Amino acid sequence: MAVNILVVEDEPAIQELIAVNLEHAGHHVIRARDAETALGFVKSALPDLMLIDWMLPGISGVALARQLRQDERTRGIPLILLTARSEEQDKVAGLEAGADDYVTKPFSPRELMARIKAVLRRRAPQMTDDPVETGGLRLDPSTHRVFGNGTPLDLGPTEFRLLHFLMTHAERVHSRAQLLDQVWGDHVFVEERTVDVHIRRLRKALEPTGHDRHVETVRGSGYRFTALPP
Repeated sequence: MAVNILVVEDEPAIQELIAVNLEHAGHHVIRARDAETALGFVKSALPDLMLIDWMLPGISGVALARQLRQDERTRGIPLILLTARSEEQDKVAGLEAGADDYVTKPFSPRELMARIKAVLRRRAPQMTDDPVETGGLRLDPSTHRVFGNGTPLDLGPTEFRLLHFLMTHAERVHSRAQLLDQVWGDHVFVEERTVDVHIRRLRKALEPTGHDRHVETVRGSGYRFTALPP
């Protein structure tokens, strides 16, 4: 699945190499040469993942990672640090700053792609192409199809994204605001009640096979996908 990746790297040759390989893999790349520029991009729209060089001019990559983790709006962004430092204490410092992974230079494009996929699978499974299946309900991102007990179900694009997010975060309660940020994007300004409309559409689409019962309303809190419907 194509994702938006913000590459924060001040060395032009390395930035170009990373960007070309990411774009070849189908991802959308935003480039920044320092932390200040990166924070400007993040302020307008959250990327799906960030690759951050440790030795940036001005604010270091570790300091940037720490700053992102301290902000409630940005703390959920998957972060991978890129660095020539290979000592154990350096790796520990990077991970303690909030990085999800640590890639030592020089690295191969193949290794970097594998690390990105692993981090997304762990931190943002809704951003991967891995099929998800619960209680006979199967969602396949690569073909954009949903099946209930083997029967094809017809979902609109928003309902598909909503179901994908809920299924990859099963049993967790999400508020309307959180669902807007994760499914619509935090830079899209729509009413929170829009979520209710799409939840109703999603349940209606799942009704033919009885899987609408998996989408629960949690009074006063929001919605969740449960593997054990009432």
